[in-house]
Amino acid sequence: MKFLFNLTLAAALLQGMHAKAQQLYAPCDPKATYQTRFLFSSMQRLQGAGALFAHHDATAYGVGWKFDKNRSDVKSVTGSYPAIYGWDFAKIEHDSTRDINGIPFKLQRKLVKQAYNRGGINTFCWHVDNPFNGKTAWDTTHNSVKEILPGGSAHATYVQYLNRMAKYIRTLKGGEGEAIPLLFRPFHELTGNWFWWCRNTCTPEEFKTLWRFTIDYLRNQKNLHNLLIVYSVADFDTKEDFLLRYPGDEYADFVGFDNYCYKSVPQYQQKLGMRLALQQRIADEHHKLTCLAETGYEQIPMADWWTQVLQPELQKNNKTSYVLAWRNGRTDHYYTPYPGQISEQDFIRFFNSKSNIFQNRLTPLAVYGKYIVPGTYK
Repeated sequence: MKFLFNLTLAAALLQGMHAKAQQLYAPCDPKATYQTRFLFSSMQRLQGAGALFAHHDATAYGVGWKFDKNRSDVKSVTGSYPAIYGWDFAKIEHDSTRDINGIPFKLQRKLVKQAYNRGGINTFCWHVDNPFNGKTAWDTTHNSVKEILPGGSAHATYVQYLNRMAKYIRTLKGGEGEAIPLLFRPFHELTGNWFWWCRNTCTPEEFKTLWRFTIDYLRNQKNLHNLLIVYSVADFDTKEDFLLRYPGDEYADFVGFDNYCYKSVPQYQQKLGMRLALQQRIADEHHKLTCLAETGYEQIPMADWWTQVLQPELQKNNKTSYVLAWRNGRTDHYYTPYPGQISEQDFIRFFNSKSNIFQNRLTPLAVYGKYIVPGTYK
């Protein structure tokens, strides 16, 4: 299926580049690759044109299907893939052949490349197992972070984890051998209390040291320069909450947060609007892009949730770069509609709004500054 090149977005991305050049800021990695720099500038130019819609594991599986070719629940409902595709590095640290959700890394690699060839954007989180004791990411053993820092008892194990992840990242290449740019979101939901890197298991300084070591190691020791870094918290109510563990402007390109909708929809909407606005003020001060790094309403039991709950807050805070809905993992655990689901028609209205950007409004030329070989744009 070919995607139409939206002229409005083309203008936003490609026209007036000299006039806007002084307003743009570079990635925090001074050695970022050409495609990575172009992607970051493209996403900056899109501020105000609409939020890019993202879905985790979008093309790997969905409600009632798994590993089908050229399929996604988002596409089945709207006719288009999402603009951003979410993935997880988890289990690559053990040289596993499958990720935490059972996707073969061989298939994940193929799907990442397909998304890139369409002009889509790939983002990775990492539910990394605890290097200190081998337990899952959801382990909350205190002092785990301290023990994996340089000089700690588990530092060598953590370095091995990073080496294995870096080896896999180097296999994510485009058709000309170029490194595919990735939005890398390590240690997400860090203001929570459910992962081994969260606020209840380590001090702010220990966390910042871990973050800086991780990014420095990937850049300087593993020579990876295709990563745009996403700093993503969980709950926060003040600027101080948000920035307490922030590693510094040299170590982040995006700032974001995860915010899910539960039984109280009005409370979700109120908190979301407040946090999007506060986050944008912080981002403007630090010259970063913003995102709603994870969100959704499990099983979406509200028929007009997309246009009456989520979209109004995104429109009020229209500089939000992207919004990611979590995965469609099971019949009782999904965050975007599938054909016949109660919010299907509302999601189509959400898709048709000019305030939201899906894959059908992006091309490789607009996003990465590159042409593709005719016949490969599927």
